Amino acid sequence: MRQKILIPLFGNEVSPRFDLAKEVLIISLDKKNEEREEKTLVLSQTSAEQLCHLILTEGVQVVICGGIEEEHFHYLTWKKVQVFDSIMGDWKKAFDSFNKGNLQTEKNLG
Repeated sequence: MRQKILIPLFGNEVSPRFDLAKEVLIISLDKKNEEREEKTLVLSQTSAEQLCHLILTEGVQVVICGGIEEEHFHYLTWKKVQVFDSIMGDWKKAFDSFNKGNLQTEKNLG
């Protein structure tokens, strides 16, 4: 089974706010956690509800994001999506930390 990770973007960084992201990156991994596919989507508008819908329809299992409202955090975790929030810095560093099993919330990746 492929694992999908979604990262809201602001340039090359994790978007500081989940609800204001205009662009997202979806990374699909195989069983061995080797990167297999990367796609960037530009959203038509900034909306936490639209982003939650995208996460569920794309079958995303993990979200790596900056600030997220408690309501959306609880909704996604209720839907069995693992959410790493309060992540700041370069999205590649965040993804590498996740892939190595070292990603923790409230981690500034410089």
